[in-house]
Amino acid sequence: MFLSKLLTALTGIALLGLSTVSVAADAPQVGSSAPTFKLQDQNGQAHTLEEYKGKWLVLYFYPKDNTPGCTTQACEFRDNVFAFRDAGAVIVGISVDDMASHKKFAEQHGLPFTLLADSTKTTASSYGVIRGINGVLGVAQRETFLIDPTGKIAKHYQSVNPKGHSEIVLADIKALQGKK
Repeated sequence: MFLSKLLTALTGIALLGLSTVSVAADAPQVGSSAPTFKLQDQNGQAHTLEEYKGKWLVLYFYPKDNTPGCTTQACEFRDNVFAFRDAGAVIVGISVDDMASHKKFAEQHGLPFTLLADSTKTTASSYGVIRGINGVLGVAQRETFLIDPTGKIAKHYQSVNPKGHSEIVLADIKALQGKK
């Protein structure tokens, strides 16, 4: 009975097409202050935006742990982590998955950076990246915000292709710093 009702509801949603896709608040504009957050990482430690002041912050939102595109993106950031550190940048990933999922994902792929759990979708909403159908099934869209050392949005990457994204962000950090 439940499965039948669920299938009927999903079919109805599918028939409504794109009009059912909802978007949270607008994304912060380049030059504006980055929205603050306080989230727990894969080890249960709380992190805030304020702790990254004085450094470049690559804040990347992704849909789901251990999916092909998200794994590609995370592993490319992993493979370039020393170049980001040399540029004075910190990499932080955020999805709406929980801490346990993040812990498993980070361990499985040897990710040496923080993954923040936004299970309430509050932070993803404040950055305007949450997507869903009629307000349910919301996931973070694959978008990245480059935040400068003063806490301002320096660059916003929309419609991110996971393959090669890490190199693009790193090149942009160096360009913004006036380095080659």
